[in-house]
Amino acid sequence: MKNTNCSKEHLAYLKRKKAKAVTINAARIGILLAIIGLWELCAQFNVIDPFITSSPSRIIATIADLYEGGSLFFHIGVTLMETLIGFAIAAGVGYAIAVLLYLSDWARKIFEPYIVVLNSLPKIALGPLIIIWIGTGYSAIIFMTVLVAIIVCIMNTLAGFISVDKTMLTLMKAMGASRLQQLTKLVIPATVPTLINTLKIAVGLSWIGSIMGEYIVSRAGLGYLIVYGGQVFKLDLVMTATIILCALAGGMYGIIALIEKRLTK
Repeated sequence: MKNTNCSKEHLAYLKRKKAKAVTINAARIGILLAIIGLWELCAQFNVIDPFITSSPSRIIATIADLYEGGSLFFHIGVTLMETLIGFAIAAGVGYAIAVLLYLSDWARKIFEPYIVVLNSLPKIALGPLIIIWIGTGYSAIIFMTVLVAIIVCIMNTLAGFISVDKTMLTLMKAMGASRLQQLTKLVIPATVPTLINTLKIAVGLSWIGSIMGEYIVSRAGLGYLIVYGGQVFKLDLVMTATIILCALAGGMYGIIALIEKRLTK
C-alpha cells in the first residue's frame, strides 16, 4: 500500500535503497555459492587434494554421519552453551566495570594500565594455570571465553563513554546534573552504537575463547572435534567442525545486527 505521507521523491529513494539491499544480499549469496561450487569442482577433478582440503560433499556426508551417530547437536550444544554464557558474562561484567571506571576518574587512572597489560597477555599461555585454578570442566572453558572477551568489552565501552560530546556534558553540569544523571540521561543513550559495535567484536572473541578453551581441555564440543580430527587425520571432521563454527558465529552476529536495526529505529 502506498504511503500518502511520503513524497514521490522519498518513495523513489526508499525503492532504490531496498533494491540496493537486495542486490548486496544477492551478491553475498552468489559469492558464497561460487566459492562452494569452485571448491567442489576442484576437489572432484583433483585440482586440490580432497583428503587435505576436504570438499562440500564430504562435509555434508560427515555432518550426516555425526547426525546419525547422535553426536552432532550434542557437540554443537556444548560449544554454543560455553560461548553464550561466556559472551553474556563478558559483555555484562565488562559494561558494569566500564561504568564504574567512568564514574571514578581516580579508578580509571589507576586501573587503566593494568587493563591494557591484561589485554596484551597471550591468553592461551594461561591455559595450564586455568586448569589448575578451576579444573577441567566446562567452567574452565567459560572462564577462558570471558578472559578473552571481557577486556575488549571494557576498553571499547569506556572509550565510548569518554568520547561523548563535551559540550553536552558541560551543559548538563551547568544545569546541576549529577555524575550519575549525566551517565543515565546522556552518556548511556549516546553510546548505544558503541555498545552494539562492542557486542559485535565480543561475539567473535567469545567464539575464539571457547574454542581455545576446548583446545586445552575438553571432552566434547566443536573444538574437541577439531583437535580429535587433527590427531587422527580425519580432516573432513576438522573442516566440518570449522564450517559449523562459521555458521554459528555468523548467526550470532546476525542476531546482534537485528538488535542494532531495532535500536536505531
